[in-house]
Amino acid sequence: MNGALAGKTALVTGGSRGIGRAIVESFVAAGATVFFTYLSGQAEADFMLAETDPNLNALHPVKADVSDEHSILNLFEQIDAHGHLVILVNNAGVILEKPLLDTSVEEFDWLLNINLRGMFLCGREGLKRIAGRPGRAINISSDLSFTGRESFSIYCASKGAINALTKSWAREFSPEVLINAIAPGPIETDMLDIENMSPEWRLKEEELTQLKRIGRAGEVSSLALFLAGDGASYLTGQIIGPNGGSVMP
Repeated sequence: MNGALAGKTALVTGGSRGIGRAIVESFVAAGATVFFTYLSGQAEADFMLAETDPNLNALHPVKADVSDEHSILNLFEQIDAHGHLVILVNNAGVILEKPLLDTSVEEFDWLLNINLRGMFLCGREGLKRIAGRPGRAINISSDLSFTGRESFSIYCASKGAINALTKSWAREFSPEVLINAIAPGPIETDMLDIENMSPEWRLKEEELTQLKRIGRAGEVSSLALFLAGDGASYLTGQIIGPNGGSVMP
């Protein structure tokens, strides 16, 4: 298949829904072979395989817990058996809306294990394979990493740490590997569902953007596709925000 990412192998964590799914679909359309992880979304993964990749054999779903080292080592063994990883997208993450004084240690550990430990494990194993050759790593952060927000402090802290990892890794693995982060504003995904965010905050999300609307996953995946391609050859260590003007750092 011809395309901007033809012949390249990519990994997208948390790729069965939301922003991750949009990135997976855009990469496959651009010619890449894409591995993506899912944890509980077996039905979504199967549907994606049937809808996005009926005959190309370019899509490889892998059930994996990004916070578990054994699970991640198994994931990368499967990728290694296929070929050389060139593009890593650390997307898997969770959110928690809860006042600090009501947050348990278990909730704190749960969120950081997925959002931060998961990025560390996938980053370590992915960059071990990409290092020394031209490649890309893209970390998914959040506009809240800049602003903070009441009742979301643990989530905000995890995303701020992702920004710091991005800048540090960009220095550590330059000049061959270009490493950037995408810090979206409010995007129409599961994270804005009633299970994860109160209706009051969802309404505030729209008002906080200059465009007065919630963004679409495709408005993030198009940026990821650009960062993964040749056009982003002079970008590294950057935190880029498709956020409708919610933050202007």
